[in-house]
Amino acid sequence: MATAPITLPLPATANCSILFPDLPLLQRPAAAAAAGFDAVEFWWPFAKAVPADRDVEAFVAAVSDAGLTLTGLNFAAGDMPAGERGILSDPARSAEFADNVEVAVGIGERLGTTGFNALYGNRLNGADPAEQDEVAVANLVLAGAAAAKIGAVALLEPVSGIDAYPLRTAADAVAVLDKAGSEHVRLLLDVYHLAVNGDDPATAIDRFADRIGHVQIADSPGRGEPGTGDLPIAALLDRIAATGYRGRIGLEYKPTTADPFGWLAPTTGGTT
Repeated sequence: MATAPITLPLPATANCSILFPDLPLLQRPAAAAAAGFDAVEFWWPFAKAVPADRDVEAFVAAVSDAGLTLTGLNFAAGDMPAGERGILSDPARSAEFADNVEVAVGIGERLGTTGFNALYGNRLNGADPAEQDEVAVANLVLAGAAAAKIGAVALLEPVSGIDAYPLRTAADAVAVLDKAGSEHVRLLLDVYHLAVNGDDPATAIDRFADRIGHVQIADSPGRGEPGTGDLPIAALLDRIAATGYRGRIGLEYKPTTADPFGWLAPTTGGTT
């Protein structure tokens, strides 16, 4: 559906793991810069939790050579194409997660990252959910402490589309944050995932404004650009800004139109 262009009330960051899909991953930061962005975010951009040094250097160079800040980075999330959504709560992978945190925070220190998203992980067949939850909290505290050393936070996100992923609502994620009891772990509020899961984004914003560490947007249904679905994106962003949130707005949507940034008002220049 056609909507009026949106003037972002806060600066944007382009999620290059989902935007610019026709380009190789390491060419996407340059494309984001050419589109007018000064910041990007990524899901974990490597096949392994601890990649080779040369792969890390190539990624850092791709972002820095484009003159961008890497505002957000996911920790390793396992095999996402196969349906995995994080390793935070996997008792057998805590050492792998800890090693990944060290690598991710090292990258973030070089590129100005302020938020690291720790996907919770699916419920595992044969595993005790209570044990998974205990492991997740311990790993989240570890991640938050590591992030805090560079002035960043760890983030926890409700996700849609995977039945085995236990965090569906903002309240689900905040309950885990409460158990962690750390000021260095915060809620990643993605209006698309909440809406798909039946959790009203406006209510979540009002209820958990003081817990939000990062915001991401896509329209619903479809996960396309704002204006391609039914969500009142402009009103939600104004609501977020009114709470006092002053972070970035992550553009984490699948391009579906000829001009994937055409929904942005000219005064925002596609960026900040």
